[in-house]
Amino acid sequence: MIDRTREAHAILRAVFGHSEFRGGQREAIEAVLDRRDAVVLLPTGAGKSSCYQVPAVAFAQRGLGTTIVISPLIALMNDQVSGLVGRGIAAAAIHSHQEDDEQRAVIGRLLRGELVVLYVSPERATLDSFKRLIARTRIAMFAIDEAHCVSQWGHDFRPEYMRLAELREVVDVPVIALTATATPRVMAEIVRSLGLREPAIVRGDFRRPNLAFDVQHHRGDETRLEATIEALDQAGLRGLAKPGRGIIYCSTRKKTESVADGLKSAGFSVGYYHAGRTALARERAQHAFAMGKTRILVATSAFGMGVDYPDVRAIVHFQAPGSLEAYYQEAGRAGRDGLAGRCLLLFGQADLMTQRRLHQDEGSQRSEDALVALERYANASTCRQRILCAHFTGVADEFACGTCDTCVEPDRPRPAARDAYRDAPIATLGGAEQQLIIEAVRSVHRKVGKGNLAKALRGSKSKSVVAHGLVHIPQYGALSEVTEAAIGATIDQLIKERRLVRKGRKYPTVALPGAVSPRRMPRNRSAGSRTGSVILELDSYRKRMARQLKWKAYMVLQHGVITAIDKARPTSKDALARIPGLGPSKIARFGDDILAVVRRHAQT
Repeated sequence: MIDRTREAHAILRAVFGHSEFRGGQREAIEAVLDRRDAVVLLPTGAGKSSCYQVPAVAFAQRGLGTTIVISPLIALMNDQVSGLVGRGIAAAAIHSHQEDDEQRAVIGRLLRGELVVLYVSPERATLDSFKRLIARTRIAMFAIDEAHCVSQWGHDFRPEYMRLAELREVVDVPVIALTATATPRVMAEIVRSLGLREPAIVRGDFRRPNLAFDVQHHRGDETRLEATIEALDQAGLRGLAKPGRGIIYCSTRKKTESVADGLKSAGFSVGYYHAGRTALARERAQHAFAMGKTRILVATSAFGMGVDYPDVRAIVHFQAPGSLEAYYQEAGRAGRDGLAGRCLLLFGQADLMTQRRLHQDEGSQRSEDALVALERYANASTCRQRILCAHFTGVADEFACGTCDTCVEPDRPRPAARDAYRDAPIATLGGAEQQLIIEAVRSVHRKVGKGNLAKALRGSKSKSVVAHGLVHIPQYGALSEVTEAAIGATIDQLIKERRLVRKGRKYPTVALPGAVSPRRMPRNRSAGSRTGSVILELDSYRKRMARQLKWKAYMVLQHGVITAIDKARPTSKDALARIPGLGPSKIARFGDDILAVVRRHAQT
C-alpha cells in the first residue's frame, strides 16, 4: 500500500523544491492520487498547478501514463512547460503557434509514452483527431485549468469547455478541475458540466494578509489619474531606486493608451498591453515588463491568465471590471512574494455603464448580477477581505483583515452609508463654520473643487490637497471634527444662497461671487502677482502643448506640478528633477520652456 502523503511530499521536495504543502494542496493531491475526481478552488498565487503537477509525476513514476492538461492560453501553456522542463520533467504542448514538424514531434513523444505532462487548448481537446490520439496511448489523468470557464455563471465563459466531459468517453481516468475564481454556484456547475463523480471539493483560504484592498469613488479621469499616481508613488514605483512593479487595469483599449500616456508624462516608466495591438507589440510590451525595462504596465483583461510576477507591489483598477471574480483574480496578482501589496479599485457609476456596453451581446442576468455584487463591494463599509472570501467560499466568517480601507478608516464616509439615509438631509453647519468656509475660499488663490476644499478643512493630507497647496491656507484642519459630507452640504447651501458660486461644468469649482477666474486675469496684473504670473503662463503653456501633442492638459503638467514650480522657482534642470511629477522624459521635453518661464518672472 502506497503512503499517498509520503509519496506526494517526496515529489514536492525532490522535484519542485518545496518543503511543505500550501493551504489546500495536500487535500487536492491526495484525492487525485487516490484516483478520485476533484474540484479545487484556490486563490490566485496559492499554487494550483502543483495540485496536478505533483500527481502527474507520481503517475508517470508508477507507469500510469501522461497527464493531459487543458489550458485556455498559449502563453500560459508555454510558461508552464518551460517551468516543468526546467525541473527535469518531460512536458510539452500542442498549439496553433507551432510548425507542423514541431507538432508531429510532440505527438510522437506522446505515443511513445515519453511525456509526463501534455498541455492542449479546450478547442483542440475536443477535436475527433485528438480523441483518436489519446485513445492510442496511456493517459493517467485529465487536469482542467481555469475551470470556471465551463460555467455560464462564471466571468469568462468559453463554450468549448462545455464539451470537455466527452474526453472521459474515450479514456476513463480521474479529472481534476482547478480555478481561482468560482462562487458556490459556479463550483456546482463545474461538477455538473464536467460530469465529475463524487468529487473531492477543496477550498483554500482566500485571505491575503499581505494585501491592502482599497476602494475610492471617482467621476473624472483627472482625479483617477492623480489617485493612480499617488498609489504608484506610495509603492515606490517611480524611478529605479526600489524594486517592484505595478499593473494598471482598464476596461477599454482607448483608456489603456490614454492612461499610459498620462503616467508616462508624469515621469513613470510605462508600457501598455491590449488585444488591439499586434502580436509583436504585445510580446514586446510583456517582455519589457518582465525584464524590468518598464516598471508599470497598463493593460486590459487581455493581460490575464498565467500572469505570475512575484514583486507586483500595486494593482490599480482605473475602471471597475465586470465582476468580483475578475477583480479578485487580477488584484490577486499583487504580493505573490508574500511582501506587502496594495489593490486599489477606482470606482464610479460610469464604470457599470461601460461594462454593460462591453457585454451588451450577452445581455444576461448573470452579467447584471455580477455588476450588482461588484457595486455592493465598492459601496461596502465592512472588511473588504471578508466580503471577498465570503463571495468565493459561501462562508461569512467574522474577521477583520486590519489592512483594507474600511478596517483602517472605518469612519470615512462611503456611498453605501449615504445611500442608506439618502432620504434624510445632511445637516448644514452653523454661522461661524459657514463664515470659516467662505474665508477658506478667499484664502485660496486658485480654482478649488468642493471635495478638495472639504478635505482640506478636515485636515486631510491627500495628494490632491497637498498638490493644490491647500495645506497652507489658514483654515486648514479647522473643521477636523466635522464630517466631509456636512462640509459639502454647507458649501452647497452657501452656493444656493449665492454667498459662494459654482464655476465650470466638467470640473466645477467653488469661488466667491464676482471673483475673476485665474485663467482670465490680465497677465500684467500688479502687486502680489508673483505666484499668479508663473502659474498663469505655465497653465497657458500646458494647454498650448496639449493641443500640439493631442494630449490632455494635465498630461503635460498637472496643477500641483505648476504650483510646485512656482514655489521653488527652479533655475536648472537638476532643480526641476527635484519637483515631484517631473520625470526625466518631461524635463527633456518641456524643461527648457519651463525654465524660460521662470526666468521671465524672476524679477517680479
